[in-house]
Amino acid sequence: MSKRRIEGQVVDHPHFVEAEDPANPGWRSWSLSDPTRFNTLLGPMLYRVDGHTVRVRITPEHRHSNLQNNVHGGALLAFIDVALFAAARGFGLITAGTAVTLDLNTQFIGGGRVGEPIEAQVEVLKETGRLLFLRGLVVQGDDEAKIAAFSATIRKPSPKPPKG
Repeated sequence: MSKRRIEGQVVDHPHFVEAEDPANPGWRSWSLSDPTRFNTLLGPMLYRVDGHTVRVRITPEHRHSNLQNNVHGGALLAFIDVALFAAARGFGLITAGTAVTLDLNTQFIGGGRVGEPIEAQVEVLKETGRLLFLRGLVVQGDDEAKIAAFSATIRKPSPKPPKG
């Protein structure tokens, strides 16, 4: 995928747009360039690299809630899945488009509150030629209350065959 800088944003054409987030110093916004794709249902997403961890953040809204007014488990799973790719990008391990989740194991620990940021804290356990092994926690609040723990494997994009 080609990268292009437009007014301070990095655009991986045709899929992703990322930029420094002026409202959150040290954080980068990350979104799909096509607002009709599934990922946009999660709302605005931010990420930042902190040493060996990438922190990925969204603020769940009412549309992400279950009947108990907690963050719906399906919304958490979707967030975790997308956070894996935001983290892999943050670490510079993938660019855009064709990487896939091979497995995602999740343990729900507590309920997430709507209207307050939740954060996936993702670390890479191992990288091979084709695979990324990751794990992390979803936390919320100043006390980083644990909402979920997860581990996953991503298959990196296949190299394009040579033209000929």
